[in-house]
Amino acid sequence: MFISNDIRYIGVNDHQVTLFEGQYDVPLGMAYNSYVILDEKVAVMDTVDAHFGGEWMDNLTAALAGRTPDYLVVQHMEPDHSANIVRFMDAWPAATVVASQAAFRMMKQFYGSDYADRRLAVGEGDTLALGHHTLTFLTAPMVHWPEVIVTYDSTDKVLFSADGLGKFGALDVEDPEGWACEARRYYFGIVGKFGAQVQALLKKASAVDIQTVCPLHGPVLTGAELAEALRLYGIWSGYGVESEGVMIAYASVYGNTERAVELLARKLKEKGCPKVAVTCVQRDDWAEAVEDAFRYGKLVLAAPTYNGFLFPAMREFIQHLTERNYQNRQVAFIENGSRAPAAAKEMKKLLEGCKNVTLGSTVTIRSAMTEENKAQLDALADELL
Repeated sequence: MFISNDIRYIGVNDHQVTLFEGQYDVPLGMAYNSYVILDEKVAVMDTVDAHFGGEWMDNLTAALAGRTPDYLVVQHMEPDHSANIVRFMDAWPAATVVASQAAFRMMKQFYGSDYADRRLAVGEGDTLALGHHTLTFLTAPMVHWPEVIVTYDSTDKVLFSADGLGKFGALDVEDPEGWACEARRYYFGIVGKFGAQVQALLKKASAVDIQTVCPLHGPVLTGAELAEALRLYGIWSGYGVESEGVMIAYASVYGNTERAVELLARKLKEKGCPKVAVTCVQRDDWAEAVEDAFRYGKLVLAAPTYNGFLFPAMREFIQHLTERNYQNRQVAFIENGSRAPAAAKEMKKLLEGCKNVTLGSTVTIRSAMTEENKAQLDALADELL
């Protein structure tokens, strides 16, 4: 992978991982990116996951071609990026580690040392001259950890963006859906809660000329792909609507709620809805469901009453949304209950703290759909269009 004459890629691909961060399905694996800047002084940008320390050291050693690194820049302390700090510092005892003050506190917690006599603490606007290249550090707290910095190289106009603008997937396999799909699932799963902080970072980034973005996960971005990624990040971090359509998330025990959802989806399509995304919160990938809930401007939640409350899988799904600051959306409801339907009341209660969420109509089914319910679903389809 060519980045520039002086910047080399030294990252690794992980096809062993099944659940990234213990919860995200990654069928295409994961990339842990790291880079080295070869100038009068040599700077290494982050390390990789502990399982790939040997491979990373081999990549770094090959790129150095006999040279000795001067700096290790630690932008983010999550262990999939910081796990080889000790290994690096032991291998090159004259090297200096560069990070934020908050990162050094975490470094001691994770690895037993904050390298008090071998460190350079940096903050907003601080610079590090390597020779031809000068690095400028920008703080990016809560994108998505508090210690995060990103780094701008003004010579090659490269932004090392930490976890920002990353995506799921290893780099040695082609993603048939392109960048946006797994980047969206990654963003809303991992970073989505922190939209205001991402907006602040985008504002800082807009003040400099960025031709290339080197993230810690996913491909290096340039040209039209970079422009599109920045456009989407503006929408996502502002909790805007990316695509027109309706997302229906449902849970069903004996199939009656599911049949109501199928009917509503069919009516929406017949009436010209540009996109209807349907997901079962019991069986489908929850992170993909969250992604779609944020992608579209309208959401229907459909679930039965269970033990006098809301079916657990739907409660968990709504909590995934509210934990990520779900907002600026229209939400309607389908509930089912054979005795005392209570699902809609519980769903609305869970959404109470959401900003600018308009609660629409509720269709109440008692056990199985009636002709009246079918007419109500037809009216709901009109309401959503």
